[in-house]
Amino acid sequence: MRHILKLIFLLVFTSGIISASVVAKLDKSSVELGEMASYSLEISGENIQRPDIKTLCGSSIVSSSSQTNIRGVNGKFKKSYTLSYGFAPQKSCTIEPVEVEINGRVERSNSVAVKVGAVTRTDNHDFTLTLSSDKKELFVGETLELTLTLKQKLNSQAIDSQFVPPELKGFWVKNEPKPLKSQDGNYEITKLVYKLAPQREGKLTISKAQIKVATKANSDDDFGFFVQALKWKTYLSNELELSVKPLPSNVSLIGNFTIKATPNKKEMNAGEAVSVNVEVVGTGNLEDIKSFKPTIDEVNIFDEKIAIEGAKLTQNLTFVADKDFTVPAFVLKYFDTKTKSVKTISSGEIHIKVNGAKPKEELVIKKALDKENFIKSDIAVGHDNTTLFIAFFIGLILGILLMWVKLPKIFKREKKSFIDEPKQLLVKLLPYKDSDEVREIMDILENNIYSNEKQNIDKKRVKEILKRYKIE
Repeated sequence: MRHILKLIFLLVFTSGIISASVVAKLDKSSVELGEMASYSLEISGENIQRPDIKTLCGSSIVSSSSQTNIRGVNGKFKKSYTLSYGFAPQKSCTIEPVEVEINGRVERSNSVAVKVGAVTRTDNHDFTLTLSSDKKELFVGETLELTLTLKQKLNSQAIDSQFVPPELKGFWVKNEPKPLKSQDGNYEITKLVYKLAPQREGKLTISKAQIKVATKANSDDDFGFFVQALKWKTYLSNELELSVKPLPSNVSLIGNFTIKATPNKKEMNAGEAVSVNVEVVGTGNLEDIKSFKPTIDEVNIFDEKIAIEGAKLTQNLTFVADKDFTVPAFVLKYFDTKTKSVKTISSGEIHIKVNGAKPKEELVIKKALDKENFIKSDIAVGHDNTTLFIAFFIGLILGILLMWVKLPKIFKREKKSFIDEPKQLLVKLLPYKDSDEVREIMDILENNIYSNEKQNIDKKRVKEILKRYKIE
């Protein structure tokens, strides 16, 4: 009896295992490039853990659905499940077996193959996508225009669409392209123009752009009822391959440029500021130009952040000095794409005159007394060493006491005079003028200094600013 029970249990258990299965299918084994295919898993069994499938053949899943089937066999009902995944394969491939957990056991599906063929009759398609470039050979950093063109038939019945732009790895993207629409016969044409610059030499490939379009599709369900569903199809553009050559070793800029530097004035008073605007105009990799800030002895120089707008680059530099000085010429060296040669351009020097300039202090060296006269003078004084020592000691003590009492007052007075000196305070605040709070104080100082206004400044607020930015 015990053996019979074991046999029955074994048969039941085995039938449960046999009933658990996973079968993979494709609705079509051959598709055109961009055409959708449907991959399905028919799963039998209980307690199913749905697999996480995000890509097939390297292509993303466009749509997914699930269906539960109930069948009657010998008076008993059995459940099975169908999981469907829509995707657009871009190359022929074999989909490897998928693992599914059923009743705590892992079952594997069969593998299926799909063949992807070339697109036929492109002239009859509702959508076409094309990539083109104004250059096929260029230098590192040289600008090119990449045009993406979408042609759509006016009577195409598109319900929804998803656009996937081309991958632009290895390029700087210099603009945000805006769609340009036009009409040509039975087609509506949309263009996107990208301005790019290659970052490295060699062969660079711009990948295919994609547009996934959903249209209405009529079909019958498992019960024979007429239903409307969405049918997705992917349209792909061509790829582009560009040949990029290196720049000469002594330059990093490429294009065609002009440069000029304009001061707001060429004469000022000591301690005032003069502003110089540097402007570079042209086509090329303006973003690679570094700050023009020069180094000039005994001149404080502050540079603002470079600004680029379209084909123009600007930078403001501020100079503060107490004597005449010369702003050196600003120089650019670049590779000219038209002449295929290295060019150097310059803005020219700017001479600034400072009124009330402080003359240099001359070091006066007195001749030492003749040794003989020194000895005679020392004898004439007639002080003995003891008296001199006592006098020196008393003087030293008095000096220390005097410094102990007055030193804090001296420091306090120096700090007070620093805050009360408008020109000096203005120079100290210049590096922090991007702060609205600092800019407000500077505007009051400039109006008081240069426009003879008498606006009051909140000294407590100034002290807080000095302390916050650690200005000494």
